[in-house]
Amino acid sequence: MAESSLIRDHVAGLSAQLPEQLVEELADGLGQTHRRYLSQGLDSSAAAEAAIAEFGEPQVIVAAFIRASPARSTARRLLAAGPVASVCWAAALVTGHAWTWPVPAAAPFLLGAALLVVIGLLAAAIRGRRYGSVVRAGTAGCAGIAALDIAMLTAAALAAPAMTWPVILAMTASAARIIFTAGAIRPVLAG
Repeated sequence: MAESSLIRDHVAGLSAQLPEQLVEELADGLGQTHRRYLSQGLDSSAAAEAAIAEFGEPQVIVAAFIRASPARSTARRLLAAGPVASVCWAAALVTGHAWTWPVPAAAPFLLGAALLVVIGLLAAAIRGRRYGSVVRAGTAGCAGIAALDIAMLTAAALAAPAMTWPVILAMTASAARIIFTAGAIRPVLAG
């Protein structure tokens, strides 16, 4: 049986905005729904219209996938946890007199700039309107948070004169965030 041009156009609209794997699954479901309506006695055009109406317009489907994106939910969680980790690190750096640590003078500025970029990427993943850009921004934001946490852990381990409880608390917060990010990155990459 020939596929309806309405179905082909609908799938083409999805293909322009979603990954191939998702489009294949949606196309399969749309085809099954079309066949079900055909078996109920509708002609091909009416069956295609009913199947499309049941599935929704491409922009509605894409918006639903963006809202449910693992990249978006991971970015939300990382941004929500950010202030907690920041307060822990601020306490550790102030009580540990970090300005006396033997680190290059540019390091705090580079870490601060990197943090701003990562926050921007995570915000882009949350606010993005295109599926691909949400996934890319979320992936880069996850990698950036992990890199920043690793940099802070390394700096504290090498430069802190003593492992005080604020430093240990901050290191624990960063380690927990790294573990979360490592677990979340696979679904984020899978889209």
